[in-house]
Amino acid sequence: MLNLTLIAIGKIKDKNLLAISEEYLKRIKPFARLELLELKASAFNDGTKEKAKKEEASRIEEALEKRIGAKIFLLAEEGEELESVAFAKSLEKINGPIILVIAGALGWDKDLRKKYPKISLSKLTMPHELARIMLLEQLYRSALILSGKEYHY
Repeated sequence: MLNLTLIAIGKIKDKNLLAISEEYLKRIKPFARLELLELKASAFNDGTKEKAKKEEASRIEEALEKRIGAKIFLLAEEGEELESVAFAKSLEKINGPIILVIAGALGWDKDLRKKYPKISLSKLTMPHELARIMLLEQLYRSALILSGKEYHY
């Protein structure tokens, strides 16, 4: 059984997107352990974007310090792109907990971005709330693939 933690900056505010997210969290439960950790997003204006990204990176690092031994991946458009079966198989190969981290609306702090391997859902840039839903869908699909269930209709 996969042991997953999803760390995300900010909460999903749109009630429709939240309902989709909650549905995938419910669907994943029988197939994988998944903890969702939502960290506070930093307020910003044009002059404070880098400061806000540093603050969010600090919150992420603090959360990661408590999860020793986990394999950590950042979601970023320049990360490794895999099709669904390959993604599932790559998760299966990891012994131990897996942490997937989604940046907030501002994206990644440059120092944090350099520190961890990255995976990509797409080369396209997308809102962090939508990225979370897409990741949850792929985690659900991966869990189905690894359990031998039908995943593609």
